[in-house]
Amino acid sequence: MRHETDTETMDLRYPIGRFKKPKLITKQELSSCIGVIAGFPQEINKEVLSLTDEQLDTPYRKDGWTVRQVVHHCADSHMNAFIRFKLALTETNPVIKPYREALWAALPDSTTHLAPSLSLLKGLHERWGILLESLDDGDLKRAYVHPEHGRPVPLGEVVALYAWHCKHHLAHIRLVSRANP
Repeated sequence: MRHETDTETMDLRYPIGRFKKPKLITKQELSSCIGVIAGFPQEINKEVLSLTDEQLDTPYRKDGWTVRQVVHHCADSHMNAFIRFKLALTETNPVIKPYREALWAALPDSTTHLAPSLSLLKGLHERWGILLESLDDGDLKRAYVHPEHGRPVPLGEVVALYAWHCKHHLAHIRLVSRANP
């Protein structure tokens, strides 16, 4: 009798599942999401610092990014998210500029050592955590418009999205580190 492993049955693109937009974010859920975002630099450091170059250059799935690209992508993505937050807090429903993350991940800076992106994530998330902790209910209702969605995206939803994004990419890294100890 054949037994399938977890990685044989899971969609490796979404090892924790796809993001599900919350209908309502309670104060407790918001606090949990902020904790995930604020703690992300420590978590990603813990996952990657003991990896070899071979592991860092291993894709988490066939045709997927390498662990190295995932780390650099997180820095790119979270910089964009932080700027989008600030735009939404200082403008009325600003239309944000999307970026082509797959092309960014193919640029030469996404194949370099991790120290610059890990340092960037540490400082960025420290500031982002401070900003997130300061938000009130009115702030969380402020929104930006993503041209691909065509609707205002409230910041409360974005907080949940980026907590998911942190967990999502940590799961990608863990796929490689657990499969190639």
